[in-house]
Amino acid sequence: MNTTPIRTPSTASAADTARVLTRVIAPTLGSGVIVRRRGAMALADRLEVDRSAIDLLRQLRARYGTGPLRLRLPGRSMVVVLAPEDVDGILRRSAAEFTPANWEKRAALGHFQPRGVLISRGRPRAERRQFHEQVLETEQPVHELAPRVVQIVDEEVEQLTSGQRPDALGWDAFAAAWWRIVRRVVLGDPARDDRALVEELNRLRADANWAFLAPRRERHQREFQRRLRAHLDRADSGSLAALTQQRGPGDVDAAEQVPHWLFAFDAAGMVAFRALALLATHPEQAGTARAEIAGAEPGEPAVLPHLRGCVHESVRLWPTTPALLRDSLSPMGGALPAGTGFFIYTPLFHRDGDSVPHPHEFAPQDWVDGTAQNTPALVPFSSGPGRCPGENLVLLVTSSLLAALLRRRSVQLPDARGLSPDRPLPSTLNNFELNFRMGPPETADARQG
Repeated sequence: MNTTPIRTPSTASAADTARVLTRVIAPTLGSGVIVRRRGAMALADRLEVDRSAIDLLRQLRARYGTGPLRLRLPGRSMVVVLAPEDVDGILRRSAAEFTPANWEKRAALGHFQPRGVLISRGRPRAERRQFHEQVLETEQPVHELAPRVVQIVDEEVEQLTSGQRPDALGWDAFAAAWWRIVRRVVLGDPARDDRALVEELNRLRADANWAFLAPRRERHQREFQRRLRAHLDRADSGSLAALTQQRGPGDVDAAEQVPHWLFAFDAAGMVAFRALALLATHPEQAGTARAEIAGAEPGEPAVLPHLRGCVHESVRLWPTTPALLRDSLSPMGGALPAGTGFFIYTPLFHRDGDSVPHPHEFAPQDWVDGTAQNTPALVPFSSGPGRCPGENLVLLVTSSLLAALLRRRSVQLPDARGLSPDRPLPSTLNNFELNFRMGPPETADARQG
C-alpha cells in the first residue's frame, strides 16, 4: 500500500478551469463513459480530442507544477492529477482513504448496478469485492473454466470466419460474435442468443452516461434483473453463473454484481478489436504472435504472453476508462476537504514520454519483459483496491480470441487509419469504423519469407 503524502495542490485560474472542462472533461463525457456513442466517437477520432486533452494537461503541468491542480468549480471540490507518482500514490491507497465509490461514479453506475462493488463502501464493499475475486479468480493467470472458455471462443470464431462474408470483418459482425462469447462464458449456453438481455442493459447504460441528469428507469431495471436472474438461477455448468452459487460470502446477491462483468466485457471487446488492428498493421509483432500461436496446442488453454501484451497495449494506447475517479474520505491538510474528487486522465500518463518507454508505439514486449509493470502510472486495468478483479479472465478471453482468429485467417486493414510502425500511433482510435480484409491463414514463417 502506498503511503506517499499527496502534495498541496495549486489552484487553476478560472480560464484554465474552463479549458479543462471543455477540452478534457466534456469530450470524455461526450464520447460516453458508460456506453460509447458512435457519432461522438467518430467526431472524437476526427478531431483527435485525446491529443488536445493531453497537450492541455501538459501545458498546465508546466505552468502550475506537477502537484494536483484544483479546479474552480461551484459546489464541488475537484482536483486533476498531473504527476505519474501521484497516480500510484492515490490508486494504491486504501479504499478507506480514497474510495473508488466516487460521487459521480455512483450517480452513473447506479442506473444499472445500484449495489455494485465499484460504488460500494465499508463492509458491503469488502464482501462484494471478495465475491468478485473468488469467482473471477483474480490472481490466477488461467481460470479454472479456461478449457470451456477456449472451447466457446473457438466455436464462435469458427462461425464468425465461415459466415456470409468470410473475407471481411467489421465491428457489427465482430460485436455480435463477441457478445455470444460473453453471454456463454458468464451465463452459460442457454444465454447465447439472449440479445434482449444486453439490449436492456444498454438502455440502462445509455441513461448512466447522463448520471444525475437522467431519471432511473425502474421498469427497465426490473426487466433486466428478471432476465438476468433467470440465467443465474439456471446456473449452467461451465459458466461463471455456476460459480456464483459456490463461492463468495453467502449474503452477496450475484444478480447485483454480474451486471458489472457484462459492462466490463463490452469494453474488452473494443480492446480486442483494436488489438487486431495493431497486429494487422505491425508485421513484426504479428509474426511473433503467429509463432506463439503455432507453439500452442489448438483448443487448449494457454497464457500466450505476447498476445496478452498486445491486449495490454491496446488498453494503454486507447484506454477504455479514460478517467479514473477517486474521492478522499478525510480532509487533506487545510487545502482539500473530505469528499474531494481526484480526476486521473489515463491517456496523459499512458502517453507520457517522460515516464513511458514507448509512449506512441505498439510495444507488447514491454508487458512480456516486465518493463510496463514497473512503470507505476501505466494502469490499463486500474490499480490498488479498485483494480479490475477480472483482468486475468479478460486477458484469457481476448488473447484466446485473437489466437483463434489468427489461426484461421490472415488479417489486413486496408484503411490503416494512421496505424503504422513508422509513425507515432494516433491518440484516438474509433473501433466502430475498423474494417478488416480476411484471407487464408498465414503461417508463422510466411512473414519471414
